[in-house]
Amino acid sequence: MGNRLSKIATRTGDDGSTGLGDGSRTGKDSARVHALGEVDELNSFVGLLLCEDMPPDLREELVSIQHDLFDLGGELCIPGYQMIKDEHVARLDDLLEKYNADLPTLKEFILPAGSRAASTAHVCRTVCRRAERAIVALSKQDTIHPQPRQYVNRLSDLMFVLARVLNRFAGGSDVLWNHERKRGQGVADGK
Repeated sequence: MGNRLSKIATRTGDDGSTGLGDGSRTGKDSARVHALGEVDELNSFVGLLLCEDMPPDLREELVSIQHDLFDLGGELCIPGYQMIKDEHVARLDDLLEKYNADLPTLKEFILPAGSRAASTAHVCRTVCRRAERAIVALSKQDTIHPQPRQYVNRLSDLMFVLARVLNRFAGGSDVLWNHERKRGQGVADGK
C-alpha cells in the first residue's frame, strides 16, 4: 500500500463525494458508503470493548475480528471484490459454539446490562445489527457477495453470547428482563 495515507486532508470530498477502492467516486450518502460507515463504527466499538478486562483468548479472538471487519470494509469499498469468505463465517460459528457451551439456557429475555464490558459487547451487537441492515440495503441496489451479510449476522449473535460471558467473567450474571414489574409505579403519584 505504500504511503497511501501520507496525506489525510485531501479536500477531494468537499463536494460530498468520496473515492472508492477501485478509483471511482460516489456520494457520501450512498448505500455503499453508509454500509462502510456502519462497519467502521462497529470496528471502533470492538476496539472500545478491547479496553476492558477479559480472558486473553477472547481478547485475541476480538483482535482477529477487528482485522476481519477491516477486510469487510475493504470488500465493501471495492465493488465486486471479495475478502470475507465462508471460512470467516465458519470461524464465527465455531466461536459461538465455544462460548455458548458453558452458558446456562436462557428462559427469559435479558437486558443489555451488567458489567461495563458486557454492556459494551451489547453496544457492539446493536451496531452490528445496524451494519447488517445497511449491507442488506446495499445488496438491493448493487451486487455484493453473501458472506459479508452472513458474517455480521453471526457476529451480532456472538456479541450477545460474549456479553453473557463477560458478565460472568466480571463475577456477575445475566440481567433478566422483569416483564411482571409494575410499570409507572411512583410516576403517577409524583414520587
